[in-house]
Amino acid sequence: MIRIRAVSGAPGLPSGLPGFLLFVLPGVWCGLVLVAASVAPGVKLLPALAVAPAIACVGSGRRQCVLASGATALVALLSEAVGRGAREAQECLGTALAVLAVVALCYRMAGRRAGMTAELERTREIAVATQRVLLRPLPPRVNGYAVAGEYLSACEGARVGGDLYEVLATPYGLRAVLGDVRGHGLTAIDSVAALLGSFREAAYDEPELTGVLARLDRSLHRHLRQRSCAEHPAVAGTESQNPVAEEFVTLLLVQLGDDGTLESVNCGHPQPYVAGPYASGERPWALALGDPLPPLGLLDDGDRAAPAHRGVLLPGQALVLYTDGLQDARNTSGTFFPLPEAVASAAADARIGGALTAAPLARALSAAALRHTAGRPVDDTALLVLLREVARVPLRLRRAALSATPNG
Repeated sequence: MIRIRAVSGAPGLPSGLPGFLLFVLPGVWCGLVLVAASVAPGVKLLPALAVAPAIACVGSGRRQCVLASGATALVALLSEAVGRGAREAQECLGTALAVLAVVALCYRMAGRRAGMTAELERTREIAVATQRVLLRPLPPRVNGYAVAGEYLSACEGARVGGDLYEVLATPYGLRAVLGDVRGHGLTAIDSVAALLGSFREAAYDEPELTGVLARLDRSLHRHLRQRSCAEHPAVAGTESQNPVAEEFVTLLLVQLGDDGTLESVNCGHPQPYVAGPYASGERPWALALGDPLPPLGLLDDGDRAAPAHRGVLLPGQALVLYTDGLQDARNTSGTFFPLPEAVASAAADARIGGALTAAPLARALSAAALRHTAGRPVDDTALLVLLREVARVPLRLRRAALSATPNG
């Protein structure tokens, strides 16, 4: 997952150089200038001492380092001016004024840089908090199911983009949504916010998944009309623009009961995988959900009333839901991400004590996708794992059952 990482240490430190080296570079520069001036006395090299404060400003970006490097340059210049004639002393005085001018300019720049860095950190904190509200952390367990999710945003520095997911404990069981808004990055976030807000209400209110689907479709239509009116006020209230035709959302709705009963509605979304015991000889397999409906935003009344697909998720099995950013990911040579093999490998790595675990499975699959794309996904990718946990029988009950078993 692409994560926003806090900048540690001094602002502006290039990652390719050790931090201590940047602090000693101005002094090293002054020493090199003095050595060169003594080796070639006929060449006027002392004015190059004025570069030392600029090196400190670019390297460390701290005001203290700028002042220290300026003082170092002046001391070096003074050591060269001692015992010189009046002409040389005048030249050293001009160089000293140049050093002071560079120190003043770099001091000012370092101050502005520090202020901008602090403002950037505050902006990052606000952005992270806002994104966590939009795509909030998933609960680790819901109604007997282990839950885990991963998100890879195509927009560098962002935690969310055009993909969405949510898992809720409702009176009708666990309900989950996974969707992919047309487009990616920050431009699709407003549609993501509208759909997630609608799902968080409809999942509790609607007894059937088809009712949740109808609510989401109406919410998307309403959001697109409002956005179209805001972007084109001259045509507001007219039918000259059809906002629904401009954007659509592939979507997968899932409902899991306490007994493993599964209901799903697929609107143009990739079919999920099932991993775990009894899954085609322990190998993950694609769960057939029938012919998918059109994407959200392109549905008609008949599509909204289509019955949900029904199935069963056995104890220990995991339902792996994903957006097309995962299966369509390519490496530098244009090879697609081998999703079935990656799911099988991630499931094998995610076993603890022989049992499949949700969070390691999601992390392993996300890490495999990042390795395949060299850490640069070109599309947003959402990944959701819903694992039906195996009910554990208390030790005292197992002992009682064994003691009650007749011998041979």
